[in-house]
Amino acid sequence: MRHNISSNTIWEDRIGYSRAVRVGNVIEVSGTTAVDGDTIIGQGNIYAQTKFIFGKIGKALTDAGAGMKDVVRTRMFVTDISQSDEVGRAHAEYFHEIKPAASMIEVKGFIHPDLLIEIEVTAIIDIEN
Repeated sequence: MRHNISSNTIWEDRIGYSRAVRVGNVIEVSGTTAVDGDTIIGQGNIYAQTKFIFGKIGKALTDAGAGMKDVVRTRMFVTDISQSDEVGRAHAEYFHEIKPAASMIEVKGFIHPDLLIEIEVTAIIDIEN
């Protein structure tokens, strides 16, 4: 059974996507940026943006019946790979013990020039425990 999780932004209906989708025990969280309403959080600070994004992802996972402990894969898209240490520092604050598979890929840019990072995650709920 499919369950779409919404964050109720105008973009979800306009573009046709969900914040997250759960099918069975697998949850996919859409690309997430440091946008809160009309405000970009942590402008010029990739560490602050990363922390904010992981907070948004955590809420989406909770809404889907999971948590950060269930994350098995992170995909981080950054506009400046030279800032990988700051991204990695924030990632480790959430996943130091969990250690999901992870990718960090440099991209040309995002929909707004002040966005420095976008993150997707995959989570799998252990339904036997």
